[in-house]
Amino acid sequence: MGVDGKALVLGGGGVTGIAWEIGLLYGLAERGVDLTEAGLFVGTSAGSAVAAQVLSGVPLKDLFEAQLADPGGEIAARISVGGIAKFVVAGLWPGDPVRGRAWLGRQALRARTVPEAERRAVIARRIGDRDWPATRLLIPAVEAETGKVRVFDAASGVPLIDAVAASCAVPLTWPPVTIGGARYVDGGVRSVANADLAAGCRQVVVLAPVTQSARRSGRPAAQVAALGPGVRGAVASPDAAARAAIGRNVLDPARRRPAAEAGRAQAAAEAERLRAVWG
Repeated sequence: MGVDGKALVLGGGGVTGIAWEIGLLYGLAERGVDLTEAGLFVGTSAGSAVAAQVLSGVPLKDLFEAQLADPGGEIAARISVGGIAKFVVAGLWPGDPVRGRAWLGRQALRARTVPEAERRAVIARRIGDRDWPATRLLIPAVEAETGKVRVFDAASGVPLIDAVAASCAVPLTWPPVTIGGARYVDGGVRSVANADLAAGCRQVVVLAPVTQSARRSGRPAAQVAALGPGVRGAVASPDAAARAAIGRNVLDPARRRPAAEAGRAQAAAEAERLRAVWG
């Protein structure tokens, strides 16, 4: 069980984001900063896969080494320029942001992608078919038709693999995921990290492979600041070396190894800053 009052927020960022987060967590643990002792995990998109793996009980060293393996037959996907533009339009939607998310969700429902079952199998290979962990884990996803956010947890009655698949369902790239008759897209459509879900915790660390958001209020640093003056918080994002290692396509499995290694290396520069927050 984690330590109450501490939250680890893991943001979205594709397969390279998964690798960078695991590399950074492992590098920090090597330096005595164990962020996995958190009492609350918030996992969005790629971060939901990292949280599920970390909370499975598999040692960080093993998770890190798995990121170094040859990607084999894995195919690199890509978020198109048009897809990025639609993300921006949805994020800047005037008035109610829920309407913007619904507009993007409906676009995703009409998009031609791989079959849903095929994508679920990829997620199963990534995290295994595990039960929800004992440590509290929140995984947000967005209902495609309505734009409303649903936060899955152990009490939601939804298998962990389905919650992760939903939160990882990048609109226009991967298929929306069906849960209980509704279809869901990536939790990153609401926010790249959803750090506001850590409200109530006193120490909050966010690992954010992506920090930009169409609305300032959706950026991790702004969300941490909004948690209140009594909260000790910090956001870690890829440094220049990590950004170079990740490359331009966050969905390219060939960049997984360099991203993981860059995350581990970056821990040397982040350890003291994050130790001051984490205690």
